[in-house]
Amino acid sequence: MDAVTPDAARILAAAKTKPSREEAEAAVRTLISWAGDDPSREGLLDTPKRVVKAYEEWFSGYDADPLKALGKTFEDVQGYDDMVMLTNIDVESHCEHHLAPIMGVAHVAYLPSKAVVGISKIARVVEIFSKRMQTQETMTAQIADALTDAMEPRGVAVLVDAKHQCMTTRGVHHPNVSTITTTFTGEFRNDRDLKDRFMRLVERA
Repeated sequence: MDAVTPDAARILAAAKTKPSREEAEAAVRTLISWAGDDPSREGLLDTPKRVVKAYEEWFSGYDADPLKALGKTFEDVQGYDDMVMLTNIDVESHCEHHLAPIMGVAHVAYLPSKAVVGISKIARVVEIFSKRMQTQETMTAQIADALTDAMEPRGVAVLVDAKHQCMTTRGVHHPNVSTITTTFTGEFRNDRDLKDRFMRLVERA
């Protein structure tokens, strides 16, 4: 039986106490009333259903297992041992502090040791972690950890560049500020030239 990671255990526990769809829609009506509008007026009658449906899409990452997404690897790489890199993977997430959107891109690279993984699977892992309530720092580390756990590569590099609506539409109101987070493991952490090469490729992306 596969071991359950702390992250997976937390999500499973939350699923057991998950409110019903009707309870979720009632909560949306409460927030509409709190904001100062009438949830029974024509334009807002179906808003709770739409919001709950949107939540299903925005937070679909809770129903997905990143390690399963990376489960199939390919060992026949004919000796290839250099960097495998994907650039400009879309990131659409939500800040766990205000539930405001986080929009940006991720750049992910790894150095294969025994096998490689389908490139679409890497983009899928980014999507799984981004479609949760997140901090950008945590998400960046989670992506690297998942690749490390699934493939045992010689190193992983992740850079996420995103804008946070909790900073642009509320609070300090600075719309042009980007947040950049990085995680480097293995040879990417220890080899300055390799790390610099990754960063140059990011700049060209």
